[in-house]
Amino acid sequence: MIPLRDVIPTRTWPVVTVGLIALNVLIFLYEQTLGRGALELFVREWGLVPADFAWSRVVTSMFLHGGWAHVGGNMLYLWIFGDNVEDRLGHVRYLVFYLLCGAFAAGAQTYIKAESLVPMIGASGAISGVLGAYIVLFPHSRVLTIVPIIFFIQLLEVPAVVLLGLWFLMQLLSGVGSLGERADVGGVAFWAHVAGFVAGLGLVYVFKQQERQKVEWWDGVR
Repeated sequence: MIPLRDVIPTRTWPVVTVGLIALNVLIFLYEQTLGRGALELFVREWGLVPADFAWSRVVTSMFLHGGWAHVGGNMLYLWIFGDNVEDRLGHVRYLVFYLLCGAFAAGAQTYIKAESLVPMIGASGAISGVLGAYIVLFPHSRVLTIVPIIFFIQLLEVPAVVLLGLWFLMQLLSGVGSLGERADVGGVAFWAHVAGFVAGLGLVYVFKQQERQKVEWWDGVR
């Protein structure tokens, strides 16, 4: 299922979400200008290597991506769900929340794959936190989604809790399945996704602003 947009409008311009998307895309485009050898060195320098953990690389690794599908999928999810979460948290709180979720995600993946020498990159962990926050803040929201049914493509409004709940379940099951992999094998950092999502579920209660919670016409979304 590919989400296209949600049904929740925002009251403020999502300056942080747009800024994060722009920064991620610009850095990815810069990566495309590098030759293969230079790109590998760039990723190893700024990506997070669990066996050589550094807090500075926790942040820089969030803005690197491994391919067009990687950056495209991440930015699509950030655009659809990030603007609403930013609207409820406020710009500064949202940025801090985003980075903390990314840090939790990186920490969890590092703990589970502590011996790995493969650089970990991508905004997925931080965006997973945004998805967790979205479920808490907008439990009645729906998401216009491309749903392939046998040989046909359907556009359906899927409840956000169903779409994101299934996404989380897939990450959890895939994470369990990856536990037996060798430390030197690359792949998707499923436990970063799981940890980021769980962090978002909890941290949103710390960062949300009470005065932004009561919006009567949003409450009518079913």
